[in-house]
Amino acid sequence: METPNQFVQWLRSVAPYIHAFRGKTFVVAFPGELVTAGALPVLAQDLSLLVALDIRVVIVHGSRPQVAEQLALRNVEGRFHNGIRITDTAALECAKEAAGELRLDIEAAFSQGLPNTPMAHAAIRIISGNFVTARPLGVIDGVDLELTGMPRKIAAETIHAILATDSPVLLSPLGFSPTGEAFNLTMEDVAVSAAIALHADKLVFITETPMMVDEGGIEIRELSSHQAEAVLQAGFLPVDAAFYLQHAIKACNSGVPRAHIVPFEMDGSALLELFTHDGVGTMISHENLESLRRATIEDVGGIIKLIEPLEADGTLVKRGRELIEREIDQFSVIEHDGVIFGCAALYPFPESKMGEMACLTVNPDVQAQGDGERILKHVENRARAAGLKQLFVLTTRTSHWFQKRGFKPATVDALPKDRQHMYNWQRKSQVLIKSL
Repeated sequence: METPNQFVQWLRSVAPYIHAFRGKTFVVAFPGELVTAGALPVLAQDLSLLVALDIRVVIVHGSRPQVAEQLALRNVEGRFHNGIRITDTAALECAKEAAGELRLDIEAAFSQGLPNTPMAHAAIRIISGNFVTARPLGVIDGVDLELTGMPRKIAAETIHAILATDSPVLLSPLGFSPTGEAFNLTMEDVAVSAAIALHADKLVFITETPMMVDEGGIEIRELSSHQAEAVLQAGFLPVDAAFYLQHAIKACNSGVPRAHIVPFEMDGSALLELFTHDGVGTMISHENLESLRRATIEDVGGIIKLIEPLEADGTLVKRGRELIEREIDQFSVIEHDGVIFGCAALYPFPESKMGEMACLTVNPDVQAQGDGERILKHVENRARAAGLKQLFVLTTRTSHWFQKRGFKPATVDALPKDRQHMYNWQRKSQVLIKSL
């Protein structure tokens, strides 16, 4: 941050996410490749910050490269079927060896605490255990996968009790049967099963794969689960990316509100994905993430946070909380992933068949993305539905923006009589009118 003001503005911009995420459960899964790349210490710092923000974190690690390394040391060749490891006795021993080593590495990473580092005063106590009950995958396409399994049950009540103590939980890609057998699982299956069983609010895959792009090379930022299924069927994604997307879809279709696929190549990618509007990965949800709708009383706090800076610099007339609560039915909001990013109010004057659009505001972080125009069209449609023929605005700084969208300059005399009496001659706002 170059100036104190920039720091303050940045901190305020992430505050809505901090409030929204408090007490939520996130399942964060990462592959063994992240550890091989040396990115584990930084990820531990970022996840520790989530814990400090009262987010309940369940961590799931993968171990494919570590298992391959153990097999190579024993001169055992790995076998696969449709990308899934065939786990014989030797491979299972390698999986156990790798999981044990990774667990210790992860515990060490969360034990950081040097002064003047992000982990100072963290005192994170990560808990692991036999929380995953598994069963064998069996024979698929005539191939016996032997000791490769899939999750049968997650000890959700026990995990929730641990999370309530502010300790993150660590799950390895191993599961155990009631008869005491161990099975090698995929990290993706464990993460999805845990997210579903825990009713997690988010499932986050921190991946070795690059940002997903469509057939034209355009980055894929957001998908509903239905759109994601269409992307899978189109068949243009690389195999690894498609595998992650397949599991993200399964999670969302089973009740997890949001799933994220985030490349780990960028420093702090998990934080950037969670605490910025556009993120740095691909977000999948069961429904579309963004909604443009009439405001409710629950939106008052979000509206106040949005308009306060503009009231402070004189762009908007100050409105107290009580006034906004009384007039909340007049407001519309644009919401993205639970955060209010834009609003506007419509005040009708039925006798004149005119309506005033007021308090049109879009978060500065997402301006120039068309949200202001979308809100304007929404308010215009509301006005038409109410039988109004004209829409007017009073503005001191944005007259050109409105004129580009069909508003014409007018005088105070063109306003409804009731509105003329309330006109603030000290502000000398410009009057602009648009026929609907």
